Amino acid sequence: MTAKNGKRWNHNIHYHPRVLRAVPDDARRALDVGCGEGTLARELRQAVPHVTGIDLHAPSIVQAREHPDDVEYVLGDFLTHPFEPASFDVIASVATLHHMDAATGLARMRDLLRPGGVLAIVGLARSTMPDDLPRDLAGIVVGTFHRAMKGHWDHPSPTVWPPPVTYPQMRALAAEVLPGSRYRRHLLLRYSITWRKPQD
Repeated sequence: MTAKNGKRWNHNIHYHPRVLRAVPDDARRALDVGCGEGTLARELRQAVPHVTGIDLHAPSIVQAREHPDDVEYVLGDFLTHPFEPASFDVIASVATLHHMDAATGLARMRDLLRPGGVLAIVGLARSTMPDDLPRDLAGIVVGTFHRAMKGHWDHPSPTVWPPPVTYPQMRALAAEVLPGSRYRRHLLLRYSITWRKPQD
């Protein structure tokens, strides 16, 4: 379904502003992990001079490269691509971490971030029943309202369902791999992690 008023909306795009607010004012280089067809990467480019997006899904990268922007789109595996360590001022990832081993992905993001840089993640985790049922039902109601008002854009990237890691497990992983990070659970079936890498 096409979004209304010419603007795309879905549960992931809804939380893009949270990622963008985390971008440091002095950021020069940004990495979008799991960039898909580049929606977030292009938004990052409005604030950061040099943006790289990486994704394993070739059709999405083809679509991303069709846009008239100067974002560098890389077809490859974020976990093994030869990026320089500590080379990005901001690393963003939306709905990607559940496609890989979460601990490995978090550690890789941590290592690619320069001291003082910021990591901003929006992700999906697995609900546990019956504890999460009231929250999930509320999220479905609110999501239905947003769809009715804004339409819904279906991204071209592959999906993984259910996510392999639960919300409590994700919170614990973030605390272990990214000490001092801020974990928050959101209504529209998402969580976020923000973390500033300590200075050397």
